[in-house]
Amino acid sequence: MTKTPPPQDTSAAPETSPPGPQPDPAPSTARLVGVDLARALAVFGMYVVHLGPSAANADGVGAVVRHLVEGRSAALFATLAGFSLMLIAGRLEPKTGLAGRQAKARIAIRAVILLALGTVMAMAYGGVVILAFYGLYFLLALPLVRLSARTLAIIAAGLAVVMPPLAFALRSLLTEDITAALKAYDPLDRIGGVGVLDLLLTGFYPAITWMAFVIAGMALGRLDLTSGNVRRRLAVVGPALVVFAYGTSWLLSQLIDGVREAAEMQSAAGPGSGSGLKDLGSAGDMMPPDAVGSAWSLLTAGPHSGMTFDIIGCVGVAITVIVLAMAAVDRLPLLRRLAAPIITVGTMSLTAYVGHFVLSSQMAVPAGTESQSSWTPVLVFIFGAVVFAWIWSRFFRRGPLEYLLNLATTPAKHLR
Repeated sequence: MTKTPPPQDTSAAPETSPPGPQPDPAPSTARLVGVDLARALAVFGMYVVHLGPSAANADGVGAVVRHLVEGRSAALFATLAGFSLMLIAGRLEPKTGLAGRQAKARIAIRAVILLALGTVMAMAYGGVVILAFYGLYFLLALPLVRLSARTLAIIAAGLAVVMPPLAFALRSLLTEDITAALKAYDPLDRIGGVGVLDLLLTGFYPAITWMAFVIAGMALGRLDLTSGNVRRRLAVVGPALVVFAYGTSWLLSQLIDGVREAAEMQSAAGPGSGSGLKDLGSAGDMMPPDAVGSAWSLLTAGPHSGMTFDIIGCVGVAITVIVLAMAAVDRLPLLRRLAAPIITVGTMSLTAYVGHFVLSSQMAVPAGTESQSSWTPVLVFIFGAVVFAWIWSRFFRRGPLEYLLNLATTPAKHLR
């Protein structure tokens, strides 16, 4: 039976990247198995970025793999998180009445738990923990869960275009004095976690730009993905967005010196000046590259830049991966059987995310450092996640953290 997707799981993590909500058990369907496969690939992408060689040390095939997943695995998680929200709120038709209120209550409870868990992990381990950001995403998405796919797609497109310039302008107005004053009255920041300002604007996954991914995923979740016509259209739309976004940004960098210089500055600094689990410092210290530099950076598409072309390109990648994953498990039964252990990782991706974060911290894995040049940690964690998930799934329907999260939402059933 197909396992339900977690909240990264959710779909979690930095680079997130972290997790989406887990719906109630539903009949096994190829499209959900495909989503689980896509979520597992996002988990492995996070492992590559968090535990693999730095961009400076990766070469050959490894360099290509890292380039492909840098920033995009976290965006895929956020998109899948939006998709998972619709598994709770109602797929093709939104739940209404009592069922609708209970669904919103379940999402709200998940949001609060993820916000608290992300804050605790940030306090305990440091670094960038995407879970707190996911909690805010879910709260912001609550008023939108009854909208149609078309309306959600329009909102996502509007956010992708409008929010990056707005975020850039707001960050440019933040002085040290203003930031300090805001943080002084921020209870989350004072306890050592991810502050409200970080969650909204200055963190590694700020809601002001990342909500575009979540809402795009919600739009996908409202579509009839069992329809061949819908899949074929998405198979065109996804790659088209990728070519348009990255191609246009590259062309502009060849024509405009300012864009080229901004792109080179982002490339030299790396995503947010770092992407490992241990070298990030507090999430509040990690401002994406667009917080520094000229307005020409608005036309770049670097990983985690939070710019319009970056968002559009990452959404295109997410759509492409999801559609290909669904088509693969639907049309290739042998592949589906062979990939079954990998798919189980996608059914408990919250556990896989938190587990890799905690274990790598406890084991002092040299993640994300400039001296890191070995792929062994990545391979070990991927193998460990697959083995754990496969064995666990033989005895339990949900992953450990997915079970606890589902149990915590039980009070929503009593809402009237």
